[in-house]
Amino acid sequence: MTRDEILYWLKEEDEQRLKELWRQADTVRHENVGDEVHLRGLIEISNYCVRECGYCGIRVDNKEIGRYRMTEDEIMECVHEAVQYGYGAVVLQSGEDYGIKTRWLADLVRKIKSETEMAVTLSLGERPDEDLVAWREAGANRYLLRFETSDRELYERIHPSLPGKRSDRFAILRRLKELGYEAGSGVMIGIPGQTYASLTQDIDTFRELDLDMIGVGPYIPHPSTPLGQLNDEQLAPDGEQVPNTEAMTYKVIALTRIVCPEANIPSTTALATLNLAAGRELGLSRGANIVMPNLTPPKYRVMYEIYPAKACISETANDCRYCMHRRILSIGREVGSGQGGRRKRQN
Repeated sequence: MTRDEILYWLKEEDEQRLKELWRQADTVRHENVGDEVHLRGLIEISNYCVRECGYCGIRVDNKEIGRYRMTEDEIMECVHEAVQYGYGAVVLQSGEDYGIKTRWLADLVRKIKSETEMAVTLSLGERPDEDLVAWREAGANRYLLRFETSDRELYERIHPSLPGKRSDRFAILRRLKELGYEAGSGVMIGIPGQTYASLTQDIDTFRELDLDMIGVGPYIPHPSTPLGQLNDEQLAPDGEQVPNTEAMTYKVIALTRIVCPEANIPSTTALATLNLAAGRELGLSRGANIVMPNLTPPKYRVMYEIYPAKACISETANDCRYCMHRRILSIGREVGSGQGGRRKRQN
């Protein structure tokens, strides 16, 4: 699919024409990653963050939320829940928290790998190379680092670098692949100032980076952030602002599946936040093959508020598991087993 074709589909509004896109994405998904939907248990291990991202509720300048950092015992309790539920992987996610020490996390990864057969995914922000090396050597399998937008000017507007250190997430993603991680990234859809041309470039960048995992979701403003306090300011040219809608999210999932047929693509919580009744199912029917049930203890989950009114915030981990299974089976798909890594074609 060419960039012009991607741009055409992003702007397409005819529901009958879009059914063709949904069918094509679902066919590509079936042929390349099969009908299994893999469950990856999410553990939000800390909401401390040193960054000042313009859209994120756990940004360092937000003084309105309580902060937490889970202990090893608390995390391992969640890990063993994941084993009990049959999950093939856990995702350890946090803000960019340098209170999470390199050796401590390496020891934790080793413990998980020694006590379970699950894959370990890390999503901890822009950590130094020596951290990434240490965690890979400890046994971490995957690393998620969303680049959010490939438009450098827009990126710097919403995601300021740390003092004296220019952010380069593309370089980190390439380094992750060199180290042997499965590398994952993604973007937000409908960031104020994001144009259709910019989003087209994002999708083409997924293909260029040959990503193993790709997560896309709608921009949902948090009121305690600079972007959340915009008063409908026009930041993109007339008619070129990408909407942060459910429909646009499905288009990006479908197009991402078509241009990156082997990638693991989640149907996200943010999508479910827009449509609790059927958002996850529609995402799975239009190219996605992963869901991420939340294992974070409820007392911490409410404080991991990247955006407000997150779906399923009060569910227990067990409730979440049953709900995910029911949703997967309701659309004729299978609950996956094993670690669910990327399936690469044999040349």
